[in-house]
Amino acid sequence: MSELLTIRNASFLRRLGAMIYDGLLILAILMLVTLVIVIVRGKESEAGDPLIQALTVVFSYVFLVGYWSRFGRTLGMQAWRLRIEDVDGRRPGIGPCTLRYFCAVLSWLPAGAGFLWQLVDRDCLSWHDRLSKTRLRYYPKSGR
Repeated sequence: MSELLTIRNASFLRRLGAMIYDGLLILAILMLVTLVIVIVRGKESEAGDPLIQALTVVFSYVFLVGYWSRFGRTLGMQAWRLRIEDVDGRRPGIGPCTLRYFCAVLSWLPAGAGFLWQLVDRDCLSWHDRLSKTRLRYYPKSGR
């Protein structure tokens, strides 16, 4: 007999787990990129280096939007069984994923209020979920 799975919007803790996982992956990539820049320049990078800051935005954008639009989830989201969907339950394209990325940046600016909003939202959605018309869904393991 097949078990009925309950698909629901992702909880705050699942989102946080996926963000930490993906953040560590992005940090590792940026450390390698910074190492290459230091080797090429022949000197250490200064704090606030505009090149490093620009690469941080570019690499995080490519990583997140690339995974979201191509696979519907990042590696961290996969580990936490999360998937990004549009309002029709489909994987969003590059446009909505790009909007989600920049809205997520805005969600961080007021001390993370856009992320914390999910704790009081009736549908468990953050600001960037609502603004980009996407949502993060939790897909539990089947009982098999």
